[in-house]
Amino acid sequence: MIVIRLLLRIILVPLGAALALWVATLVVLVAQWGRLMAVASSAQSGNESFLVMLVILGPIYLLVWLLLAFYSSLPAIVGVLIAEAFAVRHWIFHVFNGALSVWIGSTLVGESQKGSEYLEMPVAIVAAGIAAGFAYWAVAGWNAGFWKPVFA
Repeated sequence: MIVIRLLLRIILVPLGAALALWVATLVVLVAQWGRLMAVASSAQSGNESFLVMLVILGPIYLLVWLLLAFYSSLPAIVGVLIAEAFAVRHWIFHVFNGALSVWIGSTLVGESQKGSEYLEMPVAIVAAGIAAGFAYWAVAGWNAGFWKPVFA
């Protein structure tokens, strides 16, 4: 029975982490929608300049967000390991872990990306961490700890 739960955890934990990353990205995209549309509408006057800006600035913004995801995932992994080791299943722990991880990640990325307009909304970034923590809890956190049965 423990082997089956361990295999289930090996599947659920990465699935929950992937969903949490997707939800955090969605929350940041919704929070930054006004800025993204302002940039897009200001560049609509010339399609050539918009395409050039998209080709040049798109990968730069993608790199910033990937760096933020990388720096945020390191503290989140520590929180997930603690939850798995001690079978912490409360949603508040996972929400706090998500918010704290994203805040730490944005602080680390913010030092290297001074003046990035997309990192100047700490409320949206922490809200993305809260949503990511809740999404992780909904998939994998509610039954954390492979050695402790869920319904004892």
